[in-house]
Amino acid sequence: MRTDEQRMAGPDYYEVLGVPRGASKDEIKRAYRRLAKKYHPDLNKDDPKAAEEKFKQVSEAYEVLADDEKRRIYDQFGAEGLKQQVWGGEGFDWSRFTHAADVEDIFGRDFFDAFFRQSGFGGGLFEQFFGGGMGVRRGPASGRSLRVDAEVRLEELLQDTRKEVTLRAPHPCPACQGSGAEGGKLVTCPTCQGRGQVSSSQRRGYSQFVTITPCPRCGGRGQWPESPCRRCEGSGRITETQTIAVEIPAGAPDGLQLRVPGRGEAGAPGGRPGDLYVVVHVAPHPTFERDDQDVLMTLPITYPQAVLGAEVEIPTLDGTARLRIPPGTQSHSVLRLRGKGLPALRGGGRGDQLVRVIVTTPDKVSAEERKLLERLAELHGDGNLHRGVFDRLRGT
Repeated sequence: MRTDEQRMAGPDYYEVLGVPRGASKDEIKRAYRRLAKKYHPDLNKDDPKAAEEKFKQVSEAYEVLADDEKRRIYDQFGAEGLKQQVWGGEGFDWSRFTHAADVEDIFGRDFFDAFFRQSGFGGGLFEQFFGGGMGVRRGPASGRSLRVDAEVRLEELLQDTRKEVTLRAPHPCPACQGSGAEGGKLVTCPTCQGRGQVSSSQRRGYSQFVTITPCPRCGGRGQWPESPCRRCEGSGRITETQTIAVEIPAGAPDGLQLRVPGRGEAGAPGGRPGDLYVVVHVAPHPTFERDDQDVLMTLPITYPQAVLGAEVEIPTLDGTARLRIPPGTQSHSVLRLRGKGLPALRGGGRGDQLVRVIVTTPDKVSAEERKLLERLAELHGDGNLHRGVFDRLRGT
């Protein structure tokens, strides 16, 4: 508990925010949000100086009570005990809010966009003043995503298959594990003191704004190599050719894009790598055409087979199968072998094999075949017509 003397030594921050001494962080934040909007100088045109003074008081109270360590010191030693340790004798400064989330959470993006327009900055400048990020600290640059192509045969898509792809790109240095430091030894960045960010302030009217940017020395990592890695010269990356195994799912369609997280270009030291995107290409097949899960082939048959019917052996993606040709089959009819196609990409059985039969006409016949065909033509009542045809085939 604070003594009476300690309470007299400075402002009562709980009283300034209108909250009890046992208030939770959420209660403190809600109180500050309400009062900060109420007393913001740019929203109090009648008496901006008085509003600015009140605004500073509630902001100072919030900074202390929202921080566990500062609140503990304040409860024990009072505002005077905090003065040198917390403020450094300079008073409240917006630059103490180092994350966009702190500012946006209190006021809201809409409030700031409207305020920027009123102040002559134009709308949509939240990111410009608070470094973007929406509460996510900007760190070292991430690596770029890369794309490679992988070709598979139609037969390989009957089940999951593993393919190897090769790419040449910057990868994490194996000597320093991508840290850029000899032996992986890092020290606190002297420029940003380990925060990974630097800030600069700008005053406009009664308000002061801060711009948060990644530290130019460490790139936002907050750490710096004690000695640069000799192999990668401190960059944390080396360019080399690598072979990566990729799992291609059964039934993958042509053009399917597979994402392999973290196997793209290496980021800056401390930054996440990019992703690798593998585009699947299905090679043309000498026998089959693909139609989603079904496969289509063309099968030549003779006239007797078409008329009388037959059973023939045909190729499939996984071997051979027997196909029954019904009697009286017409040319270009499509017959179906169920379950001989490709599996569905996400399961659910296989498609079918479709067989388009083409009745073939011989360009030459033997003497015996000719007699049989002429007799057949006579039975059909078109012997004269067919006799002329066979005479032309024979060259007479």
